[in-house]
Amino acid sequence: MNIIIVGAGEIGRHLATSLAKETHRISLIEANKELAEELEAALDAKVIHGDGTSVSDLADADVGECELFLAMSSSNTTNTMSASMAKSMGVPKVVSRVHPSLQREEWLFDFRGHFGIDHIFSSERLTAIELAKFVRNPDSLVVEELARGRIELQQILVSPTSQAIDRKLRDLDAPEGVRVAMIKRGENSHVPLADSEIEEGDLVTVFGEPRKLRKFAEKLQGKRKSTDKLRVVIFGGNEYGFSLAQMLESIDCTVRVFERDAEICAGLADRLTNATIIHGDATVSAELEEEQIGEADFFISTSTDDEDNVMSCLQAHTLGVKNCLTIIHRADYAAAISASGHHFGIRAAISPREATRREIQRFITTDSHHILKKFDGIDLLELRVGKGSIAAGHMVKEIQWPPGTVLVGKLRGLHAEVPGPDEVLLGGDHLYAMVSKEAMKGFLKLLAA
Repeated sequence: MNIIIVGAGEIGRHLATSLAKETHRISLIEANKELAEELEAALDAKVIHGDGTSVSDLADADVGECELFLAMSSSNTTNTMSASMAKSMGVPKVVSRVHPSLQREEWLFDFRGHFGIDHIFSSERLTAIELAKFVRNPDSLVVEELARGRIELQQILVSPTSQAIDRKLRDLDAPEGVRVAMIKRGENSHVPLADSEIEEGDLVTVFGEPRKLRKFAEKLQGKRKSTDKLRVVIFGGNEYGFSLAQMLESIDCTVRVFERDAEICAGLADRLTNATIIHGDATVSAELEEEQIGEADFFISTSTDDEDNVMSCLQAHTLGVKNCLTIIHRADYAAAISASGHHFGIRAAISPREATRREIQRFITTDSHHILKKFDGIDLLELRVGKGSIAAGHMVKEIQWPPGTVLVGKLRGLHAEVPGPDEVLLGGDHLYAMVSKEAMKGFLKLLAA
């Protein structure tokens, strides 16, 4: 695949290095001359010292042959402008990294539609989402989000005390907009029907709006909801820490944020309504003890320094915190700590570079659809409803979906929901669906233009 990357900072360089190891043809545009020269010697890629918003530099990078354009610099302006230019110059897929503050405003303004960009993301928010999954759903085995975070996927192990055992799906009184999309029993996985029953030990995959989904998950898990709020401590008030704190404010937990910089503390106090801001250093054991950190349910390190993150987690664990999470900027270090960190109290280590790589990976395809996640014989797909397709203009219940298919999300402009039977599908809608291998060909045929 022919791929152009604009910006060779921490994120862009990691992507270029990873993709160059595969069978892709990479062109990299970098404004810093010394960095461009260094990368030219280190990477199996075409490296251009130039400007991603320059037509001549884009032409030099062979934009006319580009299949995927990745704007990964640290500048919103450079990224959105270069991605928009690439789209206008005929690139079929363009992706732009943006500052999290811009992404938080997507519900107010359709940046993607305005600039003609296929996908917008912030690496800070992706990382915060990965961390928040552990807090929001500590008992779920897998948690993912789609449709700009408006819809969530959870995988839940059905316990012996579950209220759902031996009941048909139609009788579970699932909230509107919640779907049971897959059941794994032993080694076999299937897309269930309304008459399918749930058994003890089943691994159930469900989709829905996060708040509704949480209550339904508790029913499947057979757990009584605790009246105690989860207590979360975050070390670092940077964009990673702020994005995480903002996400956690929407759920039933108490949040405290440690930050060394007094000016940043003042800004956090203005922007966070339900969090306690502590002007202090979480790498100092005495300060952690003074704030009784040992009583917290989660301690999460989000500073820019990997060593400080690890050491603060170790100290928090020593003081009694059972769940410690951390950001580790080097992807190889993060993998190593995630694999063995439980021995010294770190439940997971998240790399912003690796979170971004996984986000981009779903666009590395020439297919008309993206595979967001693979399960045993079943794929979670994202695709557009083709204008003039069989499905366009019809209600969901009017379409003869092949067995082994369940729609789990629809995104139209800024509005996302789990589509009901009376929803009319329109050309250009983004659909999310769980589709078995046997149903794949028939499903794609219904939505093709």
